Amino acid sequence: MRIKDWLREISYEVVQGSLEVEVEEVVYDSRKACPGAVFVCMRGARTDSHSFCSQVYEAGGRVFVVEHPVELPKDAVIIKVENGRQALAYLSAARFGYPDRKMVTIGVTGTKGKTTTTHMIKAILEACGKKVGMVGTNGVYFAGVKEPTVNTTPESYQLHQYFDRMVEAGCEYMVMEVSSQAFKLHRTDGIFFDFGIFTNISPDHIGKDEHADFAEYLACKAQIFAQSRIGIGDLDDAHFDEVTKDADCPLYTYSLEQDADFMAQDIRYVADAGTVGLKFTVKGRFEADVQVGIPGRFNVSNAMAALSVCSFFNLPKEKVCHALEHIHVNGRMELAYSSEVCKVIIDYAHNAVSMESLLKTLREYHPARLVVVFGCGGNRAKERRYSMGEMAGKLADLSIITADNSRFEKVEDIINDIKSALIPTGGAYLEIWDRREAITYAIAHAQKGDMIAVIGKGHEDYQEVDGVRTHFLDREVVDEAVAGLSAGR
Repeated sequence: MRIKDWLREISYEVVQGSLEVEVEEVVYDSRKACPGAVFVCMRGARTDSHSFCSQVYEAGGRVFVVEHPVELPKDAVIIKVENGRQALAYLSAARFGYPDRKMVTIGVTGTKGKTTTTHMIKAILEACGKKVGMVGTNGVYFAGVKEPTVNTTPESYQLHQYFDRMVEAGCEYMVMEVSSQAFKLHRTDGIFFDFGIFTNISPDHIGKDEHADFAEYLACKAQIFAQSRIGIGDLDDAHFDEVTKDADCPLYTYSLEQDADFMAQDIRYVADAGTVGLKFTVKGRFEADVQVGIPGRFNVSNAMAALSVCSFFNLPKEKVCHALEHIHVNGRMELAYSSEVCKVIIDYAHNAVSMESLLKTLREYHPARLVVVFGCGGNRAKERRYSMGEMAGKLADLSIITADNSRFEKVEDIINDIKSALIPTGGAYLEIWDRREAITYAIAHAQKGDMIAVIGKGHEDYQEVDGVRTHFLDREVVDEAVAGLSAGR
């Protein structure tokens, strides 16, 4: 391809050279520079990659997309753009032949519910015989492939590379989590989703290297409706009107509380030896009696988002409902163990808001005792420790405080911070520094009717201490504890 073919959807200025030069690859890491590659320069928070142009030239790179002037030999092609990250997104799409346009694309954004909703959509489509690719917090999935991701929404080049592989594997649908950072950093620029879903919004991701304030955060979330052919949103969210006020696509709504295009009614909590979930009836543009196999009223909202978008695909209702009844999402209200004695739930809740929601949800199932096993990550805002400690003391019958990802802090110091807010509540607690021992203790000392919530890490399969990550998955530790208990009997 010629570089001019890759620039068709980008505004640019030719500073030097000819656009007839042939190109084969797009790179934004100077260490990957090679002949035939376009090097995209970007100003970052800590590094300006324009400073590496000379090294890229020495490695054989001859085409440079820049935000500000650079000095290079006359045989270099220099193309100036306003925003390097945005250019990277469009160039990456062109380099892989616009693979997103070869699938039905579904983008899901919101403070909470993205991961569960995307898993629900994937489960429904696959139950109906469709080939689906998925991108999100838990990784990238398609055609039996599962690969981890560093960010909820990967960089634009990786996104289109994954899309290309999905198309090659025969995927008809692609569903992905779209983070606010992805919108802010132009990772999804050029992607026009067939369906864009907004789940909810609450203050989060505000601070250094994230969003300046809630207004910016909300504006980024609202971007989903500027990049979608059809929009779907939760009418019950307090900020719904603000998020959707500038939407210029057809908009459909779902609700648990008011008239909407899709309505959930008669919500009932269900718990037995093998299930903790909910039943409800759906009315409106889709009608069915539904059971969701994971707990929490908010998971009715997630299910409604999934049902809303899937209603456009003319799928067999019995298969749609079967998929939701048997849904399983790693680390998201995951029922890791269930018996007549106790139930163990694993969840990613790692701040006070999500912790409060989880513990109040589990209270709805009337456990004999509600036990929570948790810690807090090191080198993060201490306010999170204090607020989680206070929440645990108020809402749990017993808190077992333990390690999370301590990073470069001492576990003892983190636990002491948590205790400083928990103790004044009068809540019962234990401290067991080793997370494996804490989980094992909770299960070994369970009383009949207990519900044990192991929170904070969810799907994460590592524990980080002093900059070193070692394998650790809460679900595996629960299995080990249960096996050990059985062997002991």
